[in-house]
Amino acid sequence: MAFLIAPAAIALVAALLAAAISIVDKIVNNYGEVDISINDGKKVIKMDGGDTLLSSLASQEIFIPSACGGRGTCGACKCKVTSDVGPHLPTETPYMSKEELSDNIRLSCQVKIKADIELEIPDELFNIKKYKSKISSIRDVTHDIKEVTFDLQGEEINFQAGKYVQLVVPPHNKVKGYTQRAYSMASRPEDKNLVQLLIRLVPGGIATTWVHTSLNEGDEVELVGPFGDFFRSETDATMICIAGGSGMAPFKSILYDMLDKGETDREVWYFFGARTSKDMFYLEDMRELEKKWPNFHFVAALSEPEEGSSWDGETGLITDVLDTFLKTKIDPEKTREGYLCGSPGMIDACNNVLSKNKIAPDKIYYDKF
Repeated sequence: MAFLIAPAAIALVAALLAAAISIVDKIVNNYGEVDISINDGKKVIKMDGGDTLLSSLASQEIFIPSACGGRGTCGACKCKVTSDVGPHLPTETPYMSKEELSDNIRLSCQVKIKADIELEIPDELFNIKKYKSKISSIRDVTHDIKEVTFDLQGEEINFQAGKYVQLVVPPHNKVKGYTQRAYSMASRPEDKNLVQLLIRLVPGGIATTWVHTSLNEGDEVELVGPFGDFFRSETDATMICIAGGSGMAPFKSILYDMLDKGETDREVWYFFGARTSKDMFYLEDMRELEKKWPNFHFVAALSEPEEGSSWDGETGLITDVLDTFLKTKIDPEKTREGYLCGSPGMIDACNNVLSKNKIAPDKIYYDKF
C-alpha cells in the first residue's frame, strides 16, 4: 500500500506547492499598472500586470490564435515582442526557428507581463471577435465525428473559406477552468449567421470529450475567430486536395464557396482517405457536387475495407492512390497546387508524394492539426 500512497502524496504536495507559489506571486509581486503598446503605439492598453500576454490581450477583446488554450503545447500564439521581457523560456524554444529566436518572436501564453511591454501583431487580429452562439444541431456523420452547427443569434461572421475558430470549452468534470480548442469551419462563408464544425472524438481530449458527451442542442457556447491562413490561391492552377477524417471541414467550406462564386472553370481533385466504410462520410454530398461541377473530381479510398463489403471505390493508402492518379490521370503539363489537411504524419507523407511528382514546395499549402 505504501507504494501507492507515496506517489499520491507527492502529487498532492506538488499541487499544493504550485497553488501556493501562484498565490504568493499575486500577493508579493504586485506589478501594478502596465502599458501594453501594440504596433508602434497604434493601440495602447493600460491594465494591471501579472497575467500572461495572451490572457491580458484576450481580456481586452484582442485574440491571439491559440489552439491549445494557452497551455504552451501548440506553438500557435506567436507574436513579436520588441521590448525586453527576458530570455526565451524552455517552454518556448521547441516551437521557434533560429530566425524567430533572433527576431524575438515569443509565445504570448508564456510571456508574463511584469512591466510595460511593446509588441507587434497583424492588424487583422483586431477584427477577431468572440461570438455567443446556440447549438442548432448535432449530427453523427461517423461513429466518432459529430457535425455541430452553431447559430450566431443574429450576428454575422465574415471569413475566407479554410479558416478556423476557437471553441471556448467551459469547466466540466475535472476540468476546472475555461480553455479553447481550434477547429476548421465546414460552413459556407455566405452563411454568415452560422458556423459548422466537424469534431472527432479524441480519447481523453478535453474539448472533444465535452462535445461528444455533454454538449446538447440548445446549449449556449462561445466561439472566437476567424483565424488562419489556409485558403485557396487566386490562380487557375489545378488544385490537388488531400484530407482524412475531420480534415474534411475546410475543404467542404472551400469547395462550396467556389461553387457559390462560380469558380467552376478551375479543376479540382479531392482525395479523401478513411480506414473503413464506417469512417467515410459525405459521399453523397461530394457526388452531388461532381454533378454540378464537371471539373471537380472526388476520389475516396479505404485503406482497410471490410471483407465482403459493397465498397466500389479506391482501396489502399491515400498516398498510394494519390501517387497513381498524379502519374496517370492528372495532367502534369498544367500548373498544380497541393492543399493538405490532417495530422503532421499524413501531411509529411503527402508532401513527399507531391514533391516526387514535381509539385514545388512553395505550391503546397497545409493545415496541420
